[in-house]
Amino acid sequence: MSGGGPGYEPREGVPPPEELLLAPRLERIEQVLKGRTRRFTLVLDQLEDAFNMAAVLRTCEAYGVQDVHVIDNPNAAFKPNATVTQGCDKWLDLHRYRDFADCRAALHQAGFKVLASQVREGATPLEAIDFDHKVALVLGNERFGVRREVIDQSDGVFWIPMRGFSQSLNISATASACITRARLGRPGDLSEAEIATLRERFQRLSVKQHKRLYK
Repeated sequence: MSGGGPGYEPREGVPPPEELLLAPRLERIEQVLKGRTRRFTLVLDQLEDAFNMAAVLRTCEAYGVQDVHVIDNPNAAFKPNATVTQGCDKWLDLHRYRDFADCRAALHQAGFKVLASQVREGATPLEAIDFDHKVALVLGNERFGVRREVIDQSDGVFWIPMRGFSQSLNISATASACITRARLGRPGDLSEAEIATLRERFQRLSVKQHKRLYK
């Protein structure tokens, strides 16, 4: 998990965060919570470029995608460029895995259908995916795409139809297209319990010097 976890507790004598924030900030947090989703997510398979990592996270946060799943690359640490993220990663839940099998098991247990990105005959076009159900889309690394073993373990494959001479997109552009298609016109879907937990976390993270004020 990125940012402040649910276990944060105020130091003795420190008022709760809602008393330290101005009304416009509290209202903004409520607006964000209403648009948050846990019915759609991305799986990033062994990315290499820190700028791409950051760009994908920033797009996820901007469109209300709360969870992002990351398959670690043994040759390139997952360290999104801070200049690009501008701190957006603290609002997200990042789930890290050493291999895809564990990621797939966790997603299946949560009720997700897992689709890997690959251009091939029979792949489902992005616009034909039913995002009314839980869907996780797997995006591969910048040079090699989604690994063969990941494709073989996924529930299916999808692709983004293109009409130009170019038949591939940068991963950050691919992520943007997928997230836009999945989220466009759809409201948030968190339970009241999830909203309450995130509200507390977002309020604490919104307080200046929150690391000093809250344990």
